[in-house]
Amino acid sequence: MMGWKSLLTGFFIFVLLSAPGCSLKKVAMKQVADMLTGKGSSAVFSGDDDPELVADALPFAIKMYESLSASAPNHRGLQLTTGSLYVMYANAFLHNPASMLPDEDLKQKESLLMRAKKLYLRGRDRLIKFLDLCYPGLSAVLSGGHFAKALDRVTLQDAPLLYWAGAGWMGAFAVDPFDMKLALSMPGAAALMERVRHLDPRFESGAIDSFYILYYGSMPAHMGGDFDKARSFFQRALQSADAGATGHLMALATTVSIKLQDAAEFSRLLKAVLAVDPDMFPLRKLELTLNRRKAKWLLEHIEDFFLSVPATEKVQSVSN
Repeated sequence: MMGWKSLLTGFFIFVLLSAPGCSLKKVAMKQVADMLTGKGSSAVFSGDDDPELVADALPFAIKMYESLSASAPNHRGLQLTTGSLYVMYANAFLHNPASMLPDEDLKQKESLLMRAKKLYLRGRDRLIKFLDLCYPGLSAVLSGGHFAKALDRVTLQDAPLLYWAGAGWMGAFAVDPFDMKLALSMPGAAALMERVRHLDPRFESGAIDSFYILYYGSMPAHMGGDFDKARSFFQRALQSADAGATGHLMALATTVSIKLQDAAEFSRLLKAVLAVDPDMFPLRKLELTLNRRKAKWLLEHIEDFFLSVPATEKVQSVSN
């Protein structure tokens, strides 16, 4: 999967090292950066239906992007890709696998979760640092709680930076909701997403709606949690998300359905996830494959999440 990119990157790095002048090196570096972050480049990962293959490749890819971005600190695409890959890796290959480990593997589970939290925050901080470079003083104002003042300057081209920074922020909280410093900072994550929603309401086919389902569905009531708001964003997602989107289904099932002990809704949502065929959506195969894997596991362990499960919802295994 990474072979062609590795070969091309190696060639361009050779060009960089052998270029006689600084200006030529900058040109070559920009060519490398543009190639690796151009339109369609993400499909190398997102279009793959073998999560283990992607999991093995991503650490190398992340460090490669990080190395290149250090040499091109002003390249928006490199900074976005590096930060977002940290968040994606933490979610798909640390946080989610940890959540499916049995209780007897507690030490491994805790280790994976702490790694996930660390990488979520590393991705978030890298993206906010770049935003601060683009909009001087942004992080200082943001940390002071003056969200509108901090974010009103950010334009549409930087919406993906805001989104992935907010996703990393939310992911870290989901790993460790008892980190009170982090919990108290969560309105900042919501503010980033609100700015994305203002700039592009249909960003990534309902990704913002899925974020708000998680946000309002998982936060305690005294810190802004609101099941009704979570459901309102779920309804928005049903109306606006692409046919292949399943993030909103997973989000509601794993927050509101469990907290309200609605096993029937939980089961219905997860069966809807399993009903989506990844082969029908080639650019989303990885996401859909991972969501189906998690949905299958959740259904098979439904009795771990509910005090009472209707007999019709009890399953021993899910064939999908």
